[in-house]
Amino acid sequence: MTAFAATNPTRMRLGEYGGHVGTATYQRLMILALIFTAAVLLIVLRLGSFAIFENQKSYSAISSAYVPERGDIVDRNGVPLARTIAAYAIWVKPDEIRGDKRQLANQLQAIFPDEPAGEFYAKLTGKRPTYLRRRALPREVSEVHALGEIGIEFPREPERLYPEYDLAAHVLGFTDMSGHGRMGMERVLEERLTDPNLRGEPVALSIDSRVQGALRNELMRAMTSTHAIGAAGVVLDANTGEIVALSSLPSFNPNKLDAEGVKNQANGVTQSVYELGSTFKPITVAAALDAGTVRDLSRRYDATAPLKIAGFKIHDDHPMGRWINVPEALVNSSNIVTARIADDLGRERMEKTLRSLDFDKRPEIEIAEKGLPIWPKDWGRLTNMTIGYGHGIAVTPLHLATAYASLVNGGIYRPSTLLKVDADKEPKGRRVFSAATSARMRQLLRMIVLDGTGRNADAEGFRIGGKTGSAEKPRAGGYAHNSLVSTFAAAFPMDNPQYVVVVSLDEPQGTAATSFQRTAGWVAAPIVKRLVPRIGPMLGVLPDTGRDVDVSELMPLLWRNGGDH
Repeated sequence: MTAFAATNPTRMRLGEYGGHVGTATYQRLMILALIFTAAVLLIVLRLGSFAIFENQKSYSAISSAYVPERGDIVDRNGVPLARTIAAYAIWVKPDEIRGDKRQLANQLQAIFPDEPAGEFYAKLTGKRPTYLRRRALPREVSEVHALGEIGIEFPREPERLYPEYDLAAHVLGFTDMSGHGRMGMERVLEERLTDPNLRGEPVALSIDSRVQGALRNELMRAMTSTHAIGAAGVVLDANTGEIVALSSLPSFNPNKLDAEGVKNQANGVTQSVYELGSTFKPITVAAALDAGTVRDLSRRYDATAPLKIAGFKIHDDHPMGRWINVPEALVNSSNIVTARIADDLGRERMEKTLRSLDFDKRPEIEIAEKGLPIWPKDWGRLTNMTIGYGHGIAVTPLHLATAYASLVNGGIYRPSTLLKVDADKEPKGRRVFSAATSARMRQLLRMIVLDGTGRNADAEGFRIGGKTGSAEKPRAGGYAHNSLVSTFAAAFPMDNPQYVVVVSLDEPQGTAATSFQRTAGWVAAPIVKRLVPRIGPMLGVLPDTGRDVDVSELMPLLWRNGGDH
């Protein structure tokens, strides 16, 4: 070992210092490793902090940015009826247009044929930037963009969108260009929909869009087939007052309100007031039952000839020429007998009943589009008798619907509403008819459909009850004999009424399909017959031929059936 060391001086030096060098290198490596580890740890901590805190801030900012400026409106099942989206607009800066402005105007007119080229040219040559189009479709934006004009821009702006177009236009209303509600529930809910703390939560209406679609479809079918100038209908929950469907035709598209749409804004259910004719007769009979002026339904009244009073004659459209009882009077729609019942009831009690049903004021509902009933100024004996069968007073179809709900639901009046009612917050309402009278009216209304003027409304298994009403429209100096408002007011199922349906046609014309008849039994009752089987299952009412209202005690009172009114 000594000899080798002496002959190899280099190895000797390494041997002397090797331990020292190895230790120093190790220490330096460890220091570098610690520094690297600390740097990595610092980066990881920084990334974690960014992910937890910075991303949270960023997410909050993004989330708030995506909250619409106006809240959504949905139907009772959550289906969107109105919502705000980021839509395209097309904006022009005239000073930056580089191409031929006349040619560009023609190109724009080809994309937007509803606007003359001259109007586009005026905008292109104007002194200030302006909109070429608001609420532009993506296809339109793409076509304008393809023109390659640098002076045209495409800003994104909030737009109110109605996905179902005109399906519930008279319920929803619309918003103006500034985004404010100008009609319907858009106007009613203005504050709620624009509240920064609430606009992320949709507002649920009482409307069921499925039922709404079926009602609109059947009204349109009847309006078209009878050449009527208008149609209106409502489906009302008889126990809560919720409006499940409301349709007025012709309608309008709230996405783009044009001149034609403006003419169709009147709501035929809540604004239009009519003399609703014989649909009033059950109300008169119910008032008489409650007052005790009708105690025995088998009592007969003289209907052998027109009723003469104060130089006026009250006729039956289809005279029976004999004495008839109350069920026969309703089943065959006798004006004469109903007038006699109203006469026995008297003005004071008749007026009290109609006021209790709010027939003297605008319908109780959230929207502002409400018609004021025409209340008689001179309520004498003759007026009282004619009011008994629906002439001399004019109300809206919604008035009639809430009255029929009171007739069949046990006698409780509840105001109508377009807002969804929670199951545990059913409104109490007020009593207007006794429970016993309501039960009797359910029998009588069912008999009208089984054996009377409402036969064309009977849908197997749905136990529909109701009453026809055909009234001539008033004109200067009398009535327009060729202009009818034909209405059918119904409820179903009559053994446990859940829903009221009122449909009305404005000036229907007789056709071969209706045997050239224009009255409600021929043109309005069939709407209900088609509608109820469509909407019943949607609303949880299934057909059942094994159940019905027991009318066996009253059927023997019907001697024979008359015609339609």
